[in-house]
This record gives sequence, structure tokens and C-alpha cells, in this order.
Amino acid sequence: METHDVPAATKAPGKNRQWILDARPSGKLTGQEFRWHEASVPQPVDGQVLVRNLWLSVDPAQRIWMWRDSYFPKIPIGDVMASFAVGQVLESRHPDFDAGDIVRGCFGWQDYVVTDGKVFGGMHKVSPGVPPNLALSLFGINGLTAYFGITEVGQVKAGETVVVSGAAGATGSVAGQIAKIKGCRVIGTAGSKEKCKWLVDEGQFDAAIDYKSEDLRARLSALCPNGIDVFFDNVGGAVLNEVLARINLNARIALCGSISIYDASAPVPGPANYPNLVPRRGRIVGFTGIDYPSREPEAFEALGRWHREGKLVQKEDVAVGLENAPRAFMRLFTGENFGKQLVKIADVAA
Repeated sequence: METHDVPAATKAPGKNRQWILDARPSGKLTGQEFRWHEASVPQPVDGQVLVRNLWLSVDPAQRIWMWRDSYFPKIPIGDVMASFAVGQVLESRHPDFDAGDIVRGCFGWQDYVVTDGKVFGGMHKVSPGVPPNLALSLFGINGLTAYFGITEVGQVKAGETVVVSGAAGATGSVAGQIAKIKGCRVIGTAGSKEKCKWLVDEGQFDAAIDYKSEDLRARLSALCPNGIDVFFDNVGGAVLNEVLARINLNARIALCGSISIYDASAPVPGPANYPNLVPRRGRIVGFTGIDYPSREPEAFEALGRWHREGKLVQKEDVAVGLENAPRAFMRLFTGENFGKQLVKIADVAA
């Protein structure tokens, strides 16, 4: 097979820096779960490409991947820490990809990866004009999750009341903005006054609740006097429980995540208000952003249009350097991050 190379100046040096999963997490992350490793740069064979990672996506779901099987197989101890990433093809021996292509896939916490494209979720070319960072957020898994969670699982209708937990995060912020575009009244919860201000001023939410400094129960009752029709949940725990007490008839709960319990060292009791689903004929549906592969073009077209029209904004929190990946990851669970957490490793080569 013909090999397509980039110019020599952009080729990989002889070292591939990696973060290895060294231990299963128990309770709160400490950073000791990861081990720094330097390996040689792998070389592609026929049917493969060599990719230089540029940006890493840092997502709460990775905490589950470290611990147990889910929609993503449990990461084996001794393997590179898994994550979605955007990279540049340095060398191609694959008929569908050329050197210089910008691609998105599950490439892990490392500088370089050799792949045949059959990684989890597949390997996809990033559309021309889409910045690599946005290919991991608004035009990546977060955008897909927000779009299908609101339109398909939540099935929002104009005039309904929608509550979004973890609303200042990468997925929640987009989900709330989509609900606003669809004509809903949107309330978000977040962990600081600064985040709540951004949600209202920039994200165009109708209101936001700082669950750390405000009375969540009282504020939900005041802001949702006529009940809640749709809940997009990234958090679980107390927020889910209080929302369940206020759901309307035929309410829909899109269960995207439960970050409030991912770091728990012991099993956490379920929500006490769960039985309210019965008289309210409510439904709670777990889902992921990769559940609708045939409809991804529809989602990206809508997200792109709303972004160009100024109706969708994306807040980013960027750490620079592969060495900072574990710290950036742990920020998700302390509430330090604000918006989509990313790690920038390198720039696109000319």
C-alpha cells in the first residue's frame, strides 16, 4: 500500500509520552491512579495511521471507565488512560485517510497513537473550518449528548419548564441553550455564583441556582412554581431527588450522568422521591451521545447553524501540556473547572 507522509519536519520524534492507568480508583481521585511512561513512537503498518494527538477531551465518564464495564469497556490496568482526542495524521497507510488529516477518536492520554480507525466510537475526520477544540465539545460527544438528550429523550416543547443540573459543564450548558432555542423556560444548577452569572448572561438561561450557597429546595420551588416538565441530569444525588418531588404529569428525565456519586467510596442510597414517577406517569431514561449514529449529521448541522447564528456559546477550561492531564481530570470532581475541560498538547502542523 502506498504511504502518504507529511514533511519530515512534522514527523514524530522518538518518544511517546503516556499516562498509564496504574490502579483502580477508590473514593476521591488522588492522581496516584496514573503513572507517567515514555515509550517509543509506534509505526503504522498497512491499514493503519500514525496520529499525533493535539487536544484531549476530559470527561466525567472516564471515572467510570477506570472502575467498571459500562457502555465503554473497563480500562485494563497497565493500559494508556482512555479518552477522546483530536489529532493530526502524520503518516497514513490507510486508504481512507491522508497525512495532514485532522481526526477525532478515542486515542488516549498520549502523544502518539497507531490505529486502524476501529477505536471505540470510530475515527472521524474533523470537518474543514471546525477548530480542533470544538471538535471535542460542541461538535463532538458533548454536543451530540446535549442535542439528543433535549430533542429525543427530553422531547421538549415550547413553553415547558426545563431544569439542567451541572449546567455550567460542557454538556449541560449546551443542553440548556438548546432548550431555550426550542422555546422553553430553562433553570440551571451550578456550583458557584460566577458560573450562575455566566449561565444567565452568556448562556441565556432564565435563572440559575448556586447549589453550594443557596437553598436548593426553596429556590427550585420559587423558580418552578408550576412544576418541572423536563430534567436533563448530569449530577444525580440531591438535585435529582428535589426535581423528582416537583415533576409534572408525563415529565421526562434524561439521565446523562451522576457526577455527584462517582467519587463515592461506598454505595449511595437512591432518591427518596423516586416513587413520584408513578402518579406523575414520569419516565427516566439513561442515554449516551453515541446512541444515534445515523442522525449525527442532523445534530451537527443544527449545532453548527445555531453556533453561527450566535445562539450557542461554548465555555472552555484549557490545561496546557500532557503532563497536566491528571490534574485537569481531577478538577471535574472538585468543581474547579468551568465549562468544557480540555488538555492542549500541540498545535496543528503546517
